Amino acid sequence: MAMPPRLLLGCLLLIVACSSPLAGQSLTPLPGAMPAPDFELPDTDGKLHRLSDYRGKTVIINFWTTWCPPCREEIPSMNRAWQQLRQEDVVMLAINMGEDEDTIFVFNADYPAEFPLLLDRDGAVIARWPVKGLPTTYIIAPDGSIAYRAIGGRNWDDSDIMDTLRALQKQR
Repeated sequence: MAMPPRLLLGCLLLIVACSSPLAGQSLTPLPGAMPAPDFELPDTDGKLHRLSDYRGKTVIINFWTTWCPPCREEIPSMNRAWQQLRQEDVVMLAINMGEDEDTIFVFNADYPAEFPLLLDRDGAVIARWPVKGLPTTYIIAPDGSIAYRAIGGRNWDDSDIMDTLRALQKQR
């Protein structure tokens, strides 16, 4: 079966993005209060997650795959950040593009993540977001708008990033 052109183009962009080392530690502000596209996806345990269920909280949405080196590099720091933020009404969701539970299970043995890993098996969710490469992360403000974007890997437990996330949550 042939790969749909949209998915093929996306994969090519992803390969380019994944070939670079961890990006700088900044988050790019996205002015204009663009509403975050809602979604409903299962996690690796089958529990459904809807973005709209997290209204009133800051939500970190990370798009990733197991074969992307910067994605693998940033997972440990995401887990460390999650350990600090989970009690502060900040939500972390990692949306895997196109892989199955078995692949993610094996990956998670080497790169443990305690936050929800969601499955976008057919790429329908990633297609509705302005993802330019992997990893791409969006920070959703408590009002449901996209506040920040990060293209490329980050050290998510970096103090400046953590301060930005906490300040956004306090604005609710």
